[in-house]
Amino acid sequence: MSLQRNVRAAYLGQGWTALMGLAFIPVYIRYLGVEAWGLVGFMAMMQAWFALLDMGLAPTLSREMARFSAGAHSAQSIRNLLRSLETVYVSVALSVVMIVWLAAPLLASQWLQVERLPVQEVAQAITLMGWVLAARMAEQVYRGAILGLQQLVWLNAAQSVLATLRWGGAVAVLAWVSPTVEAFFLWQGAVSVLTLAVFAVQTYRWLPRAPRAARFDLNELRLVARYAGGMAVTTVLALLLTQVDKLLLSKLLPLDQFGYYTLAGSVSGALYFLVGPLSTAVAPRLTELVARSDQATLVATYHRASQWTAVFLIAPALVLATFSERVLLAWSGEPALAQHAGPLLGVLAVGTMLNGFMQVPYMMQLAHGWTGLAVRLNAVAVVMIVPAIFWAVPRYGSLGAAWVWLVLNAFYVLVGIQFMHRSLLLREKWRWYRDTLVLPLLAGAAASGLAKLCWPPTGSRAIDALWLVGAAALTAAAVVAATPAPRHFLWLRLVELRGQRAGA
Repeated sequence: MSLQRNVRAAYLGQGWTALMGLAFIPVYIRYLGVEAWGLVGFMAMMQAWFALLDMGLAPTLSREMARFSAGAHSAQSIRNLLRSLETVYVSVALSVVMIVWLAAPLLASQWLQVERLPVQEVAQAITLMGWVLAARMAEQVYRGAILGLQQLVWLNAAQSVLATLRWGGAVAVLAWVSPTVEAFFLWQGAVSVLTLAVFAVQTYRWLPRAPRAARFDLNELRLVARYAGGMAVTTVLALLLTQVDKLLLSKLLPLDQFGYYTLAGSVSGALYFLVGPLSTAVAPRLTELVARSDQATLVATYHRASQWTAVFLIAPALVLATFSERVLLAWSGEPALAQHAGPLLGVLAVGTMLNGFMQVPYMMQLAHGWTGLAVRLNAVAVVMIVPAIFWAVPRYGSLGAAWVWLVLNAFYVLVGIQFMHRSLLLREKWRWYRDTLVLPLLAGAAASGLAKLCWPPTGSRAIDALWLVGAAALTAAAVVAATPAPRHFLWLRLVELRGQRAGA
């Protein structure tokens, strides 16, 4: 399967999904209010915590599907593994519905700091969240299978259509049916059920026929238990590191202030859509190359993917950090929103950028079936960072939590990469630091700083938006010029284009 085709498909599909997820947020806030939007952020946090119930099974299935493509599984064994995981996920999804239903009244009245919304309305919205979360969790088993089969063209086309339906349809529901948070979550649940059905049907269409019908097979689960266990521990620790801030803020802050933090987190989180498609596409390819012991191609693919990550990530992250309030004002047209969420966005964007640098190295570890390093690093980080969050949030509020997120990810980049390259790709560490991190980041910082110095005083959202586009283009050009693999790729395309024009 073509890695370049899968990467292009992933960027087109996930880019559109990100656009749909962000474009309508100001509209939702106008219909629902910032406090109700805080409930959407609360659902996102709950979804992350319920990922604990996944037990590492979705990424494990993705890896096994990639190994199936390389000949490590028979049609019967892979179908049995899928059926076994389906059984586990159905049980987990039903548990999620029950847990949320039972906890909804307590969460609405005792946990969330609700000021304007009726508590009963909040409790009903949380109950609906349970059904949305259950459907989204069940989606993961099929999403993992499709990723492992490297069918990213279909997956991203489907996700684009479904994201348009999910987010664009929500606007129609709020505008023409009911401008309430309950209607919003009902629509989200309906689209999630549709997504689940579409993914399940298509997954089975791609798998070859087996001699016998698929069945629950405990032995298949035992064979992947060790890898899944490592992934589960990694997930637990990563969850503590990425969600404790949101958990504390949902309790300590008024719901509208939590809504501002959620907004800043949503915008900075869009950076993951710039690196996620690449790491998603490259992960099964790395697994396949490890299974085939093709070390030369493995190293080349690792560096190319890491450097393209820098190109896609650095420019938008630096623009968000440098012009955070201007970005929010140009996007939403709401000065109060920009004022409250802007400082948070600047810090969160830098932390998310640093986190994004670790995506391809982490995929390399998973390709080797090595989860131990991530477990140990996350355990150390929890020991250091969780107390820091408990200290920072009461004193500095949401901005303190944002700074803790930044420091955490600086730790990963400075320390985690050191330990990884001691065991994998022994002679590639300094090349990674130089070509993926230092040179592109210095070039991008210089360009974005120059754009800030040249920013003219304007009172127009349209002009500000054009200047932001120009600043992003300047920063991106500087990053590409400083990054070897993308620079070489674009130079070859330019030479080819000149040759075609000369031939014409």
